[in-house]
Amino acid sequence: LFILELMLRKFEKISFEQFKKDISDDEKLYESYSLPKRSTKNSAGYDIASLEEYTLKPGEAHIFVTGLKVTMNSDEVLYLYGRSSFGYKYNITLANSVGVIDSDFYNNIDNEGHFKVKLINHGEKEVKINIGDRIAQGVFMKYLIVDNEEEIIKERKGGLGSTDKEEK
Repeated sequence: LFILELMLRKFEKISFEQFKKDISDDEKLYESYSLPKRSTKNSAGYDIASLEEYTLKPGEAHIFVTGLKVTMNSDEVLYLYGRSSFGYKYNITLANSVGVIDSDFYNNIDNEGHFKVKLINHGEKEVKINIGDRIAQGVFMKYLIVDNEEEIIKERKGGLGSTDKEEK
């Protein structure tokens, strides 16, 4: 007997209702942005673009909205990395070095799984980020767990930081 695992891995836009809460009620902007794509056939990362225009000053950190959520299999994770050119040319990195988007972040009750990208400018010059500029890259990976792990029954209830919150 074969068990077929449904392979489901894709980016989606957040709903327009969530978009209005997190970003803007600009329907034209909502309709205009695209889902992440790989730039070449051998690229590992999917390019994540900014949905806002912002000038990142030296020493400053800013959270950029993406308007995106992602679904994947339960044994997969999406890692977010800074773009190589940002670090090399401008000394800009992700504030947390590597972002980790777990499969159960998708459609959470707090924000539908809308993930954002926090960049910090470690350089000496201002860097202007425009709408549509690629600011990060996402790489899907499978992960392993230890063989002798006790069963975990706790489920994610909310968005960012929710796994640290006590259940009421």
